[in-house]
Amino acid sequence: MTDAGARTPGRPALLLLHGMGATGEVWLPWAALLERRWEGRWLAPDLAGHGASPPPPAYSFATLAERVAEALAPDDRLVVLGHSLGGVVGLTLAARDAGLPVAAVVGLGIKAVWSGAELAKARELAARPVAWYADRDAAAERYLRVSGLAGLVAPDDPRVTAGLRQVDGRWRLAMDPAAFAVGEPDLSALLAATDVPILLARGEHDPLVTDAQLRRYGVPVATLAGLGHNAHVEDPEAVLALVESYR
Repeated sequence: MTDAGARTPGRPALLLLHGMGATGEVWLPWAALLERRWEGRWLAPDLAGHGASPPPPAYSFATLAERVAEALAPDDRLVVLGHSLGGVVGLTLAARDAGLPVAAVVGLGIKAVWSGAELAKARELAARPVAWYADRDAAAERYLRVSGLAGLVAPDDPRVTAGLRQVDGRWRLAMDPAAFAVGEPDLSALLAATDVPILLARGEHDPLVTDAQLRRYGVPVATLAGLGHNAHVEDPEAVLALVESYR
């Protein structure tokens, strides 16, 4: 988990949550930006079954949120920025029954509508055994596809290395394939269960979710011009601007 910055009285910590297949290191290029524009602490954990975080016995949004909550300091007041899967985990953390000091959640690129075929594919991926590769290049190529970072991040980037494991000369993704079994989020229920400000955002060219799909939930929606699903990788400054008003 990346954890940086000093605790500043009256200032919330910024909790950055990555998407499916990625790791907390996906936020690493934000460090210099946050040094300039975020006064206080920020943290970017690996979700359970990703990166260095061990897998849980079974996957659910509640279980992923519980693992994140375990890493929080007792005095943290949080503004949460979650991408895709991380956005759903952020909404789960913000539930009034969770009792956590969440001040606001920005959910970026959350897939709101799932077809039966998409859910079946996710279950099929979750049932697959761990795939092993003879060299790092092959494993890195697979990691970039699974995390959605292909074309955005170079194969030798430290963010890719964080998502790989080498064991006895072979390579694999650090991600537990069973994480795909987390299923479809009930966004209506998650939004009804929280009292904190919520902003749902997407890149203009994100193929996984539309403005219309997000607007039906009755919360503020932001569309980032010219960006895709991984808007936080493409334009960190534009995405950080979404959370700055909640400090």
